[in-house]
Amino acid sequence: MAEPAQAAPAAAAPKPSKAKPTGSKTGSRPDLSTLAGIGIALAGIVGGLILEKGSIQDIAQATAAMIVLGGTLGAVMVTTPLPVVLRAFRGLGGVFFERASPMASMIEELIHFAAKARKNGIVSLETDAAAITDPFLKKALNLAVDGTDLQELRKMMEIDMTLSEQSLDAEAKVWESAGGYSPTIGIIGAVLGLIQVMKHLEDIKEVGHGIAVAFVATVYGVGAANIFFLPAANKLRSRIRDAIVIKEMTLEGIVGIVEGLNPTLIRMKLEAFDQHPEKSAKPRGSGGKPDKGPQPVPGGGKP
Repeated sequence: MAEPAQAAPAAAAPKPSKAKPTGSKTGSRPDLSTLAGIGIALAGIVGGLILEKGSIQDIAQATAAMIVLGGTLGAVMVTTPLPVVLRAFRGLGGVFFERASPMASMIEELIHFAAKARKNGIVSLETDAAAITDPFLKKALNLAVDGTDLQELRKMMEIDMTLSEQSLDAEAKVWESAGGYSPTIGIIGAVLGLIQVMKHLEDIKEVGHGIAVAFVATVYGVGAANIFFLPAANKLRSRIRDAIVIKEMTLEGIVGIVEGLNPTLIRMKLEAFDQHPEKSAKPRGSGGKPDKGPQPVPGGGKP
């Protein structure tokens, strides 16, 4: 007698996916906009010089660069406290590199927390909070788990955002100040060059050459301000705005969790902050092609 067929084991229920701690992998890539912009600006200036039958040697003056860069750095250090200047140099990489936006992963992580808190209570997020690497999210979630009053939580995190924005903006102001000083320092370099020219008025050929060289400092000063210093300050401010938007979204997500909102409603609220959402997936089907409707039944019959 054949043995009765064993019942197929019931499919194991899918385990909820655990959100990865935000900030664990925030890879960066070269900012093509910055690199291409600087390259196009320099190509335009040098190309115009060559078309006017000039040469790169006409503007390759080490002394002019020393006067402009040294004078600008000194003026900035007088204006700004040294720790801020050092932070600005360390943060200069933000001009040439852009980090992958953590907004999408942050939304998924907050929705994960919202679903868990709605099912098991907000206290169940205590272990998750300890594993978070993003300082802002970790602080906000710890306050929520500790039962901090909602208004007090919002007030504390808004203070955190304001102070962070002010600190980052101070770094951007360093480059903005440099953009204001360098053209004037360039004029000083030109005047210094003209002083040397005036000492050799007996040779008119040398006078003409000396005047041309003297104005190179002005080119360096104005060029550095408008090609790098001022654009760098604006690029850093753009990065600051993006970071603040992510923090505002994070705060709204934590507030929604504390209020016990449905995760779907929280998602709708958070996705409103994403101004550059990823492209929606293609419709299901072979090759992502839309459904063509009912197909004929084999044998000529109608479906």
